[in-house]
Amino acid sequence: MPRPSATRQRILEVARELFVQQGVQRTSLQAIADRLGITKPALYYHFSSREDLVRSIVQPILDEEEAFLARQEALDEVAPRALLEGYFDFHYRHRKEMVLILSELTTLADLGLIDRVMDWRGRLTKLLHGPEPTLEQATRAAIAIGGLQDCTLQFADVPEDELRRAALDGACAALGLEP
Repeated sequence: MPRPSATRQRILEVARELFVQQGVQRTSLQAIADRLGITKPALYYHFSSREDLVRSIVQPILDEEEAFLARQEALDEVAPRALLEGYFDFHYRHRKEMVLILSELTTLADLGLIDRVMDWRGRLTKLLHGPEPTLEQATRAAIAIGGLQDCTLQFADVPEDELRRAALDGACAALGLEP
């Protein structure tokens, strides 16, 4: 896979920053070009549309999440705490992008990404509770999985190791597992 150009990377960084600050729909491609000191046609050379830019920011994260789930699904036996640790670490590492994703659900739904995220939640639940979880198991998994994700966003000022321990203990408690 070819390495992205420095200009393309700079465009992605500035777009990510502006999208988080202002929202995707309120950030024009001209504003991104102006911030970078390039022309709008130069930006179009790298990205055909705002949606292409959003997808380019979000797609590597989605690919990483898919790879994580595929590795977990390939295991003979899933260790619930290890699964939750990996899920927390992923979301902590990508918390800035998660703010973008959560603040732009409509845009992301238009790009077909919400269905994928919901599918992952179901797959995580099955990894934790088997192919046919009960309603109680499914709701506990939703609380644990959603809670881990929310903690990475809500408690951004807490040191990572402290937050990781507290969030994982809470997720395990929600699932009825030993912390």
